[in-house]
Amino acid sequence: MAAARAGAAELGFAEAAPAWRLRSEQFPSKVGGRPAWLGEAGLPGPAELACALCGRPLAFVLQLYAPLPGRADAFHRALFLFCCRAPPCCAGLRVFRNQLPRKNDFYSYEPPSESPPETGESVCLQLKSGAHLCRVCGCLGPKTCSRCHKAHYCSKEHQTLDWRLGHKQACTQSDNLDNTVPDHNFLFPEFEIVIETEDEITPEVVETDESEITGSMGEAPEEELDSMAKHESREDKIFQKFKTKIAQEPEQILRYGRGIAPIWISGENIPQEKDIPDCPCGARRLFEFQVMPQLLNYLKADRLGRSVDWGVLAVFTCAESCRQGTGYTEEFVWKQDVTDTP
Repeated sequence: MAAARAGAAELGFAEAAPAWRLRSEQFPSKVGGRPAWLGEAGLPGPAELACALCGRPLAFVLQLYAPLPGRADAFHRALFLFCCRAPPCCAGLRVFRNQLPRKNDFYSYEPPSESPPETGESVCLQLKSGAHLCRVCGCLGPKTCSRCHKAHYCSKEHQTLDWRLGHKQACTQSDNLDNTVPDHNFLFPEFEIVIETEDEITPEVVETDESEITGSMGEAPEEELDSMAKHESREDKIFQKFKTKIAQEPEQILRYGRGIAPIWISGENIPQEKDIPDCPCGARRLFEFQVMPQLLNYLKADRLGRSVDWGVLAVFTCAESCRQGTGYTEEFVWKQDVTDTP
């Protein structure tokens, strides 16, 4: 992830990719599937990944690999976004940051190979650190099946779901539980996020017959023109600015630019500085990236009749990108709907 130019952003697009490219060893930016955890120590637990509104496990939305140039302690750095899938609690959102130096306990000092690995495509449900992951969502799984003691889960809800979809029969039929797991209809579809630099937008010049303008203005009373001008509200201007900004690349699913200003889709519910809490380390948080509404087309969240929805998700992270231990630090996400009303 290159540093964005002043006032500019880098754009993310969803593309299909082979499974091996979306594993942690490749440091992927990706949408959906199971998280490809960066550091293997201090993963957020079930309590941190439960919806504050309904208590259900959150679903992994995306992760963004975003190292900081010049920061030895953030040579590897990634952000992980989760949301609640259960209506009407889609406002349940959490984002976590993890970073590592180039020399660490989990990855080689050298860049990963660009060739596909020889290993199979089965789901990895145990990290090299020994931590077990939930068979349903790929998050930390401290619970185990009481019969086989080999299947791990983040929650009773996911254990029940897996039991109903085949583990009831499978757990007693083999000494080695197959890591090939069924589709639980919980994970979002998986895509790689490809980053491109936003081109400068050159406004299109539209040639207009000056005589037509003069004639039409002469026919309209001055009071009517004033009324028409005032009719365009601040809300209209913000939404039009949003549409104009994304018009050149309408398929963008996110915009990255650490420290730049986000673009809002509505004039309502725009956070003020006091609305963005400081990091526990004491540093202020600044804008790092935003998730666009176009991502909803890829998530296909409505396939189960569930109402995951947003206009803009703006993620704010510690300005110092502090490193509190080797674990995952929670950051802040602001949800703005297409039209927010007080």
